[in-house]
Amino acid sequence: MAAPGEKSGGGLAAKIAEVQSFTKRLKEQIAEIKRQKQGSCLSSAADKGANGQPLAELPYPTDGSCLRVRKRLQGHFGKVYAMHWAANSKNLVSASQDGKLIIWDGHTQRKEQAIPLRSSWVMTCAYDQTDGEWVACGGLDNICSIYKINQQSVLRASKELSQHDGYLSCCRFVGKNHMLTASGDARCIHWDIETATPTLFFSEHACDCMSVAISPTDPNMFASGSVDASAKVWDLRTGKSTHTFDKYHSSDINSVAFFPEGYSVGTGSDDSSCRLFDIRCYGEVANFAADHISCGITSVGFSKSGRLLFAGYDDYVCHAWDTSSDKEPKYKLQNHENRVSCLGVTPNGHAVCTGSWDTLLKIWA
Repeated sequence: MAAPGEKSGGGLAAKIAEVQSFTKRLKEQIAEIKRQKQGSCLSSAADKGANGQPLAELPYPTDGSCLRVRKRLQGHFGKVYAMHWAANSKNLVSASQDGKLIIWDGHTQRKEQAIPLRSSWVMTCAYDQTDGEWVACGGLDNICSIYKINQQSVLRASKELSQHDGYLSCCRFVGKNHMLTASGDARCIHWDIETATPTLFFSEHACDCMSVAISPTDPNMFASGSVDASAKVWDLRTGKSTHTFDKYHSSDINSVAFFPEGYSVGTGSDDSSCRLFDIRCYGEVANFAADHISCGITSVGFSKSGRLLFAGYDDYVCHAWDTSSDKEPKYKLQNHENRVSCLGVTPNGHAVCTGSWDTLLKIWA
């Protein structure tokens, strides 16, 4: 007969073995769930709540009935190619192939200033985001021209940045004294505006660089999109890329935009899809495409919260995608009579402006 101590000891050992077995099974289940989550996309994760049950659909109308044209900016006589909001969310600049830059008051629809350009073949424009004293533009002349506004008349550029060997596709102010440009020569250049000289060259793209976007949280970081179907994230201090996303789009990337938190980059491509890349996991987290959409995307931009991704399309429409669901667009903004060539969300997040080849800009809210 076993002693009482031996019996209790044997029972304790069996209990410990049972707990160890349960813990092992639990760890295996956790590992399997992690593998499943890592292989899923943002939309599939957002479709279910914490309990794993499907979430109800958001009550967003798909016809865009809650987003209407509030202002109609009419003054250009040629195709509008680019627009950019000022930091005050009131003024904006637009560039058209009628050879004019126009500064608008978005609240009153008033044209505050019209700047004649040396070349009418303009492709991009930018508004100084510090004190709003400068605007810039460029195009097939290969030059970034910078104008000081708020003067009685502006007839010539205050600075001209000339170093690119191809057309200027995009330009953005970096702070007050620096400029970032992208070009058809496959390069991006960081400029010192005061001396009108390049400080760094970014030359890792294989084809035309079509768009750049400055990080909203880190002034030393920017993203670019190229005809080589790749998007890159760069460090302004080194001139080198830190991330490359080149295995996803199948055609030209025309536009890039940073997610408001600064850790993700959205892209729009001629392959009819928008994609969202996360810098932290170095991968794609969402692909916004639909079977009934078969045209190219010209421009993208995020709402202030990041919940909506606006995209301008060649078929005269601007779609707004819910970034937590890539099944169908949540809004369809259709009021233009030609290609939607550019768009921008106000810094305060209250409105989005679209520009088109129909010569008009429209502000939606």
